[in-house]
Amino acid sequence: MRHFDHIDAARRKLLFHRHPRPFDRHDDPAVLAVAMGATLYSPSTRPAIADDVERAARRGVMSMVLCLEDAIGDDEVAAGESNLVGQLRALFERGTDVPLLFVRVRDAGQIGDLVDRLGDAAALVTGFVLPKFTAASGGAFLDALEDAATRTGLRLLAMPVIESPEAVYAESRTEMLHDVARLLAKHRPRVLAVRIGATDMSAAYGLRRPPDLTIYDIRPVAGVICDVVNILGRADGTGYVVTGPVWEYFSAGERMFKPQLRQSPFEAQRAAPLRQRLITSDLDGLIREVHLDKANGLIGKTVIHPSHVAAVHALSVVTHEEYCDAADILGVSGGGAMASAYANKMNEAKPHRAWAQRLMLRARVFGVAAEGVTFVELLEAAGSR
Repeated sequence: MRHFDHIDAARRKLLFHRHPRPFDRHDDPAVLAVAMGATLYSPSTRPAIADDVERAARRGVMSMVLCLEDAIGDDEVAAGESNLVGQLRALFERGTDVPLLFVRVRDAGQIGDLVDRLGDAAALVTGFVLPKFTAASGGAFLDALEDAATRTGLRLLAMPVIESPEAVYAESRTEMLHDVARLLAKHRPRVLAVRIGATDMSAAYGLRRPPDLTIYDIRPVAGVICDVVNILGRADGTGYVVTGPVWEYFSAGERMFKPQLRQSPFEAQRAAPLRQRLITSDLDGLIREVHLDKANGLIGKTVIHPSHVAAVHALSVVTHEEYCDAADILGVSGGGAMASAYANKMNEAKPHRAWAQRLMLRARVFGVAAEGVTFVELLEAAGSR
């Protein structure tokens, strides 16, 4: 797998200073956690999952979650399991390349049961998404995952979702997150990333963000995200990749506020029609939220529609300016400050080092844009198919 391989090779050559590097499901989890990018969720009851997965791969999707939890009804679980097993078996028989595939389960017992029912097709599953994760409930999930991996010899990775009321309410949040951190530390080789369940977090207050606001405008939830990053996303070696919360809109309704995309970058690239399409689909809100995700230490994003993927991935490409800054910072030992190569900021070798290291990992899987290439050109190319 390689990001942007669905774009014509000649066009890629013009877009990138350093091209994205290939990866596969057997790579270091530190690489895979960043490489997931926009993770597309799909209900396990969809009748043509195998076709959906192949189609998504052709559109540049690198990670998918097949959901047996909140995306389906309580009375659909058995049918969802049966459909998922049958579709993944069919996909395995086809032998085609697929994205990183994860299954979101409802309870710990489903993990071993599904792995057994899948048989050889379990090799398609990179791991499991563990919902409503707490220290009290999470141990059973992780133990079931360890047991299934040991029995089958498969490397099965975990993505716990922080979304329970204990994680939301102020009186229990800090203790709960520290308990989760201690539990995850015992299973660190198995933990791929920590996901944020903003929909359930909002539900704890009876809230739902509108499409013209970001999750960071919903202050009770923004506070939870801040604490999750503070405790589970530290850059001192104890933290994990924390992924951005779901963007759940894919068509525009009535607007209360002005669009969140400036006209000038699109006019400079003669891409005004692209800007209008993004606004019409409410993707300007998604783009704004991904910018804020990155600024707050989150990498990648949960999405529910293929049209979201190109925007997340285009914004994940490292700019030429960022790359020059990171290279300068990592090229200095012993500290000190220097003017940036673009002569518009100060780079400090010690405080900016962790940022530079993280950025270089993103550059490895998403590439570095050519000098002068903007998000607009990357998005136009990534969404062209």
